[in-house]
Amino acid sequence: MPNTTTNNPLQALRPVLELLADGEVHSGQALGAALGVSRAAVWKQLQKLEQLGLALESVKGRGYRLPGGLNLLQADAIDAALQPPARQLLEELVLLDQVDSTNAQMLGLLERGAGHGVAMFAEQQSAGRGRRGRSWVSPFSGGISLSIGWQFNGGVQLLEGLSLAVGVALAEALADFAVPDVRLKWPNDVWCRERKLAGVLLELAGDLTDRCAVVVGIGLNVGLPQGAAAAIDQPWIDLNSVRPGIDRNQLAAAMLNRLLPLLDSYPQRGFTAYRSAWQALDQFAGRPVCLRTAQREWRGHAAGVDTSGALLLDIDGERHSFHGGEISLRGAG
Repeated sequence: MPNTTTNNPLQALRPVLELLADGEVHSGQALGAALGVSRAAVWKQLQKLEQLGLALESVKGRGYRLPGGLNLLQADAIDAALQPPARQLLEELVLLDQVDSTNAQMLGLLERGAGHGVAMFAEQQSAGRGRRGRSWVSPFSGGISLSIGWQFNGGVQLLEGLSLAVGVALAEALADFAVPDVRLKWPNDVWCRERKLAGVLLELAGDLTDRCAVVVGIGLNVGLPQGAAAAIDQPWIDLNSVRPGIDRNQLAAAMLNRLLPLLDSYPQRGFTAYRSAWQALDQFAGRPVCLRTAQREWRGHAAGVDTSGALLLDIDGERHSFHGGEISLRGAG
């Protein structure tokens, strides 16, 4: 088993969380007896759960429950579902209850010369980051928030197209659970039924011409409460609405089973190995699209991607290629 680290600012709340995770009604007396505390102490803990944004329900005369329960991340459960190649590549598994941003924490590790082969999950992020400066909504236990650190020799050019390849790996992991209608949106989104299911954010550290490191950050919606989802400024979807009942630990392991070997072999294989799979899942293939920067926009028909991962657009009879950065792709017409 890889090294595991559990950072647990909610350690005092973990016992009551685990009792309520089954979604059943538990009386205050029963909770107090199981926890070895008074009913008043139980009530104080339950109030703190509500502060986490969890929808605690009081059932008159019976007790309390978390409707739908909680599927908490557990190191042992993730490790048990890892395949040998991923287990060998995983240096450390870090599970956090709360954090500002897993990407920010991983960048800090890499800048200190650590972090290679580390996979960091968080139940909740207070400052999750998305592309183009957006925030990523990650309510407690409502999704998969994952960052993986990886170091490369040979410069940043070896990572060309990596965000697209990561999208392919995520789509393959979701296929393990028969999630329907999964598609990819250039350059770093996973869509389902015309809405965003997951996003990828790559961040770099080190010498971009020689030994450099990348953080692969992923946010995937599993079950978003409506209150939290109100802050999302684009069409979204979660797994519970299309394939309910997927175990988060099994899903977390499936992601690592795909992503760790990808990162290990990517300098040799490159995006060429993933291009055909990406094109087969292209959300906008052949469709009219609008490509925007802060200064201008282009309108044309999406024509897939080239071997470097650049977007190809047919505009007025000519084919043009566009690389990532601050470009936003939207459907048009």
